[in-house]
Amino acid sequence: MLRLTELKLPLDHPPEALRAAILERLGIEPDALIDFTVARRANDARRKSAILLVYSVDVTVKDEASILARFTGDKDVKPTPDTAYRFVARAPETLEKRPVVIGAGPCGLFAGLILAQMGFRPIIVDRGKVVRERTKDTWGLWRRGVLNPESNVQFGEGGAGTFSDGKLYSQIKDPRFLGRKVLEEFVKAGAPEEILTEAHPHIGTFRLVTMVESMRETIQSLGGEYRWQHRVEDLDIETRADGSRHLRGLHFQDGSTLEADHVVLAVGHSARDTFEMLHERGVHIEAKPFSIGVRIEHPQSWIDRARFGECAGHPILGAAAYALSHHCQNGRTVYSFCMCPGGRVVAATSEEGRVVTNGMSQYSRAEFNANSGFVVGIDPERDFPGHPLAGIHLQRALEEKAFVAGGSNYAAPGQRVGDFLAGRPSTGFGAVQPSYKPGVTPTDLATVLPDFVVEAFREALPVFGRQIANYDHPDAMMTGVETRTSSPLRITRGKDMQSLNLAGLYPAGEGAGYAGGILSAAVDGIKVAEAVALSLTGVAA
Repeated sequence: MLRLTELKLPLDHPPEALRAAILERLGIEPDALIDFTVARRANDARRKSAILLVYSVDVTVKDEASILARFTGDKDVKPTPDTAYRFVARAPETLEKRPVVIGAGPCGLFAGLILAQMGFRPIIVDRGKVVRERTKDTWGLWRRGVLNPESNVQFGEGGAGTFSDGKLYSQIKDPRFLGRKVLEEFVKAGAPEEILTEAHPHIGTFRLVTMVESMRETIQSLGGEYRWQHRVEDLDIETRADGSRHLRGLHFQDGSTLEADHVVLAVGHSARDTFEMLHERGVHIEAKPFSIGVRIEHPQSWIDRARFGECAGHPILGAAAYALSHHCQNGRTVYSFCMCPGGRVVAATSEEGRVVTNGMSQYSRAEFNANSGFVVGIDPERDFPGHPLAGIHLQRALEEKAFVAGGSNYAAPGQRVGDFLAGRPSTGFGAVQPSYKPGVTPTDLATVLPDFVVEAFREALPVFGRQIANYDHPDAMMTGVETRTSSPLRITRGKDMQSLNLAGLYPAGEGAGYAGGILSAAVDGIKVAEAVALSLTGVAA
């Protein structure tokens, strides 16, 4: 089978045009083409008046060898890659201790799934609740301003990705096509099959909830076990004569314990108390860059028009997204982050007395506003030096300011872009109504954000306005603060995926500093599960 890439056709091409394009590209007669399937579809909207669909297709032809010979050196005509997933090990008949996965987000979910599929019957522990109960608790904050610190946007089954846009694409290098394994498992769990071919697939919160439940049932059917409302509070560590340290078990908040010497740590980027415990227990941690800022909202129709022109609203194109970046004169980089078309800004705090924002969309992406993180990259040496957990302290300080500025009731501080650029507090809202619940308090975001962020934002907004019409419209809405773009630390690991100084602990996913988003976290979960399986079976990697 051959894979053809970069086949471009007009947006409204007839179905038969794709077959004709394949024949023309390969220079073959119709009877030489046996079959074809679409492997990927994207769009090229650089010319709004002539938007193109860009296909990658897998084709079966009568004389593949001769075609490949004719196209030697052509990067767009190659053999179809083998994307099949192959398990690296199988569990032995008897296993002294079952592997444990801490965290039931995308990383922990796939670590548990792969271990279960290989026969290791993992135990998955999570400080939160099952996804349906967690959803009720999350809505309790959004509707009534009542926070459950153990069951919210950050903690519980499905992880933070459950209450997001459900984006399933990433920039990670993936030579083994592990991302394909992730997408195929999602389809088995109820995701639409189109995620296998769309260039920028997404699912949305409601579908993610049912998929997470389905995957839990699969893991349990394979002998896996879940333990909810189990927060890890301490570790049993054995120190040997040579000074090496080995994990031997876990202590939970209810006083229970669990013997374990192969533990996947997939806690997510907001498990701050866990990070503090790990640091106190001497686990090697280092600070890493992350970003801080706000959520910015515009009517989705503005973004559609700016990106697609007269084609805005076309059913194939759907709700438009964007990705923007600007290097500022003060040395900072401002960029859009986690753009959510047709969605809403949500309350994402996990700690009392703090306000955090995030973005979310449903599968339809049909709500009125588009929102995106509007953030500034920061660096440990420059902005929070001296301690591996200093980034957490910075996050908390900003979140506490936002809580107070919003009214100390989990409402968020917000400001119109026009007021922000003019340096005056907002007293109300204009054409863009903020979507954040439990509510937004008009104020001056310059009193919440660091001066270098304010300076960078004021430079970047007009620049982005020249790239996306109305991006810097005076009524565009900024809501703060966005502080949890990624983990502010990395729990460093070696080539064997284990902690550098605690054998048996496998840091994984976004919280450990090795992923960013659903797909990359899930892929990292697969890699770490494989490392655990190889260790348990004594097979060299």
